[in-house]
Amino acid sequence: MRTLSPVKGVLVTAACAMAMLPAGAAQAGDGAGLPPTSAQAGEATATTAAPEEDAASRDSRAARMCSDAYQIGSTGHIKRKGYTIASVKQFYSPRCHRNYGYLYVWKGFRQHHKRYATNVGVYDFHAKKLLGLRIWRNTSAASFWSYPTNTVHHCTAARGAVTVPGEHKHYAYSSKRC
Repeated sequence: MRTLSPVKGVLVTAACAMAMLPAGAAQAGDGAGLPPTSAQAGEATATTAAPEEDAASRDSRAARMCSDAYQIGSTGHIKRKGYTIASVKQFYSPRCHRNYGYLYVWKGFRQHHKRYATNVGVYDFHAKKLLGLRIWRNTSAASFWSYPTNTVHHCTAARGAVTVPGEHKHYAYSSKRC
């Protein structure tokens, strides 16, 4: 059995704890990133809940997420048929000097659609393309991270998309940050 040093253990615990937080919980303090209430979203069943620990931990590790990342800018909301179905956020890591896109698919949507496709990345306004893109097909997960991007010196926004089979892609951007 492998053991971690105390420092690595603390870092792993912090990274896993951050990955388990609802999307609005890890933010830069202005309150703009808090998830909207059901009344704001217009859908009584749309709620946010912490993703399952195993899935969130695996996804943040796969995205090479730095544990000090925090939300920058305001949250974008993906709408479908007038209802908010997902939140899109951009995160920044001062230690790693990287930006990340984050997508959280709301519980109200997941309860009615068991399978969908998603993708999330960071749009670089200088390069005029989506970077760090990660794609999931036929998923039922709630929480998704892009790969890290080396875009901290450019204007950027996170972009997330959700596609229901047989429909066009629904997408949104977080606010532009320079």
